[in-house]
Amino acid sequence: MMARDLPWTGSSPWGVFVSETMLQQTPVSRVIRYWESFVTAYPSPSDAARAPVGEILEGWRGLGYPRRALRLREAATIMVDEYGGRVPDSLESLRRLPGVGEYTASAVASFAFSRRVPVIDTNVGRVLARALANRSLRPAEARLEASRLLPRDDVGAFNQSLLDLGAQWCRPQPRCEECPVRRVCAWREAGGDDPATTSAFVSRPQARFEGSERQRRGLVLGSLESAPLSFELLAQRTGLQRSDLERVVGALVREGFCTLGEDGVAWPTERSR
Repeated sequence: MMARDLPWTGSSPWGVFVSETMLQQTPVSRVIRYWESFVTAYPSPSDAARAPVGEILEGWRGLGYPRRALRLREAATIMVDEYGGRVPDSLESLRRLPGVGEYTASAVASFAFSRRVPVIDTNVGRVLARALANRSLRPAEARLEASRLLPRDDVGAFNQSLLDLGAQWCRPQPRCEECPVRRVCAWREAGGDDPATTSAFVSRPQARFEGSERQRRGLVLGSLESAPLSFELLAQRTGLQRSDLERVVGALVREGFCTLGEDGVAWPTERSR
């Protein structure tokens, strides 16, 4: 099976942590364009923790879901304060970091520290439901089946192979004729409806982006600079009505994404202590 050539494979634990944070709700093809420049600018947790919030957000611009950038900086600060500037290596410690859920903790533990834990995303969820079970799985069942598959050695490579299998062949519209596990696929052998569509960990279609609040927030964040911008100029750049603009800016200020002063709206300049 052809493994994907990913730039963060074999990188430092921090490099893996950054990649897994960026990969939350974002495809690999987009993350590849951002990961290298980000880890070059911030090669360690201490570098990210020291950077101004606005600088981190500027480096994240265009990647989407900028709340992840704030959580990443918060996690880096905790790594400096509590773990000697290193990424923690246990599932329990990783789960306590801001912005880290079960999947991200498992992925970092497996790929950065070779911990023997399953890594289940929507790609692996399809593989488990189709190739292994040929039925819709509950979350606990999917975790159990994935755990049973784990080898004794090279767990990270095995988990990556399952991710690659789901990303390249066991897609939402599967490439069954070319799939490297077609001869042992339970769904291919038995036929029937696609069991992955309602199975655990398999993502459902997202709400429409066009015209959403998420789009309006992205328009504002994509227009910001270090120098303050007036509401009039922001309205010109974003095409938003003043009422929408004031509501969006107010929410972004409360959440720490920007500042609002007499001169207008700008990136935050706060540095860590």
